[in-house]
Amino acid sequence: MTVREQIDRYIEAQPPAKRAELRDLDQRILTIAPAAQLWFLDGRDETGKVVTNPNIGYGAETLSYADGGSRPFYKLGLSANTAGLSVYVMGLKDKTYLSQTYGARLGKAKVTGYCIKFRSVKDVDLAVFEELVADALG
Repeated sequence: MTVREQIDRYIEAQPPAKRAELRDLDQRILTIAPAAQLWFLDGRDETGKVVTNPNIGYGAETLSYADGGSRPFYKLGLSANTAGLSVYVMGLKDKTYLSQTYGARLGKAKVTGYCIKFRSVKDVDLAVFEELVADALG
C-alpha cells in the first residue's frame, strides 16, 4: 500500500465531520506544497504498541537528538485526536516562534512550542493556517 493510500484509509476511518476537515486541510497543504514528501505514521512503536495518534506528514527534514543521533522525519504533521485536530511543526529551534508569529491571529487554538490544537477548522483563520503551512514547508 502506498503512503497516499494509507493516508486516505486513515482519513476515511474518521467520523464524517472530522473526515471532511482532514480532507480539507490535506488538500490545502498539498495545494501549497504539491511536491512535499508524504509520510504516514500509524502511531505504533517498533513492538506494535500504540504510543501516539496516527499522523499524516508533509515535507522532510532531519531531526537531531541530544545524544548525537538523527533521523529523517516530516516537517509538518496533521492528526485527528479526541478533542479535534492537531498540527505539528517539527524542527523549530525557537519554541516561542509559533505562538508569537501565529498564536494571536490563528483563532481559537492552543499553540505550544511545536503543536497547534483546535476543535474544528471553523475555529481557526484558514488564511493564517495557510500562511503557517507555507512557512513550515517553504
